[in-house]
Amino acid sequence: MGRGDLTNAEWVRLEPHLPASGQRGGRWNDHRRVINGILFRVRTGIPWRDLPECFGSWKTVYERHRRWSADGTWDRIRRAVQADADLTGRIDWSMVSVDSTSCRAHQHAAGARKKKPRIPKKRTTPRHHRPDEGLGRSRGGLTCKIHLAGEGGCRPLAFLVTPGQWGDAPQMIEVLERIRVPRPQGGRPRTRPDHLGGDKAYSSRRNRRYLRRRQIKHTIPEPKGQRANRKRRGNKGGRPTGFDSEIYKRRNEVERTINRLKNFRAVATRYDKRAYIFHGTVTTAAIRLWLARDLRGGTLWF
Repeated sequence: MGRGDLTNAEWVRLEPHLPASGQRGGRWNDHRRVINGILFRVRTGIPWRDLPECFGSWKTVYERHRRWSADGTWDRIRRAVQADADLTGRIDWSMVSVDSTSCRAHQHAAGARKKKPRIPKKRTTPRHHRPDEGLGRSRGGLTCKIHLAGEGGCRPLAFLVTPGQWGDAPQMIEVLERIRVPRPQGGRPRTRPDHLGGDKAYSSRRNRRYLRRRQIKHTIPEPKGQRANRKRRGNKGGRPTGFDSEIYKRRNEVERTINRLKNFRAVATRYDKRAYIFHGTVTTAAIRLWLARDLRGGTLWF
């Protein structure tokens, strides 16, 4: 077993959720070897063609990652792993925080074909495909942004990939709508945390109305400009927003979640041209975080 490969304990938790092996043509044979190759690339950020020979053909590893990113297999695996964690009480629903992080796009991430991609042997568009490929221009050049919701254990529950110049507040609702943890013992998937935390960027009437409608308690500070505007409008400005400074201290958990995600070099710097493949790359890193249990001093040791 090489550095960063799945341990036996992690493989036991992951294997039941993988597609069945031994299909026609033997396409899915030897899942463990291929997944270790995918994790190696996500962790190091090297070009696919430079994968070590111990993982087999680089084309096989890349194609499996591309297919699973396109048809939603990685998303299904992530939800299944989260369901196992929730079943054993390893998800901290008491505080879920939202935040975003910018990822610089490498020059190889630009130049995708304008033609819509297709899932191999199917006439459908890949899941999470974006016409803009999730790339935007800012002062630093091409960037993309990952908007995510992290639970109290510093692991991502759901995320969204957008161009780098998109704001945080308009994406909060879509990120929360993507939280969906199945319950294997029966019942509807859990989609609502006990409490939500966010910084000033998420303070808006639309977001607060949405949270009140779903009966989600929240701690989001109100910016000085919004506070002054509310006071200026008098009775029409509405009531002051509540704020608990002690609860707000836990917002660092989502920042630590982002830090752990960006330990994967293929997430910290985007090399994938297609948005759906980069979404699969981030999902793979998230699955790795859900499987890993060894935390030493706040750092994941792979």
